[in-house]
Amino acid sequence: MAVQTLQTLIPPVLIIVMGVSGTGKSTLGAALAAALHMPYIDGDDLHPRANVDKMAAGCPLTDADREPWLRVIRKTAERVAREQAEARAQNGTVNGAVNGKATGTPGVVIACSALKRAYRDMLRGVGDASNTTAATGLPTYFVFIEGSREVLMDRMLKRSGHFMKATMLDSQLNTLENPAGEEGVVVVSVEDSTVAQVDKAVEALKV
Repeated sequence: MAVQTLQTLIPPVLIIVMGVSGTGKSTLGAALAAALHMPYIDGDDLHPRANVDKMAAGCPLTDADREPWLRVIRKTAERVAREQAEARAQNGTVNGAVNGKATGTPGVVIACSALKRAYRDMLRGVGDASNTTAATGLPTYFVFIEGSREVLMDRMLKRSGHFMKATMLDSQLNTLENPAGEEGVVVVSVEDSTVAQVDKAVEALKV
């Protein structure tokens, strides 16, 4: 019983699968969430309509466009984490238990480009006076999918039905501030299989 009490106290985590468009964030995010028994959310689904319309028209988003979107992603993650904690308290489950079996650290996986350090800090909850879960309550990790322009452009040209245009890839690559070296960041290659990416991320995150 003592072990169960300690496990229940383990805080949830937020894992952001990041990178420019065409890297396969949604595919890896869903697979990683499944491997960790966590819910998955596509950050694109949280964009306000104005942002989607702007990108569909081939116009890059500004920092002013992105800031409220990034705040919504953080708040959504906090809400999901809070709901998990409440469910465990009510049901007496351990961590993110599935069918009564403990599955490890609770949390949520979200796909989001998170191109700049400032964006990643917003997702970490840094600098938000209203945030009460930064750092300790909802630790945030990033899985960065890295790839060459040639590979990414080829992928985007073959993709249909997505609001992000292939012509915007250079804009995203120019905006990207490589997160390698930041605390809590795991780097995987866009050329690796999804299985290999998941294995590397799980091993490095140790959640």
